[in-house]
Amino acid sequence: QVQLVESGGGLVQPGESLRLSCATSGNVFSADVFGWYRQAPGKQREMVAQLSYGRTNYAHFVKGRFTISGDNDRNFLYLQMNNLEPEDTAVYYCNAKQTYPTVIDYWGQGTQVTVSS
Repeated sequence: QVQLVESGGGLVQPGESLRLSCATSGNVFSADVFGWYRQAPGKQREMVAQLSYGRTNYAHFVKGRFTISGDNDRNFLYLQMNNLEPEDTAVYYCNAKQTYPTVIDYWGQGTQVTVSS
């Protein structure tokens, strides 16, 4: 089991920045991929960024504005979000994915990000 707790969300104006944090615990070394997802009202949950053994993957809409990172001990996962846009408004979820021997997804409770003037 992996436990994930997000923090750092809030209300910001367009163009501002936020840094989301995800505190991990449990059997974190069973996971191969860590990531951030988001879900806006009325929309499906979508991948924002992923980190796996030092390699990163970003959704096209990130456009170089977001950076995913984590500490070497896998205690924390971060998402630095710059130049936020109203379209970034969503609940952001931390994810840990085990891919072997079976695929298991672990999720945090989510943190609200609202971008509005």
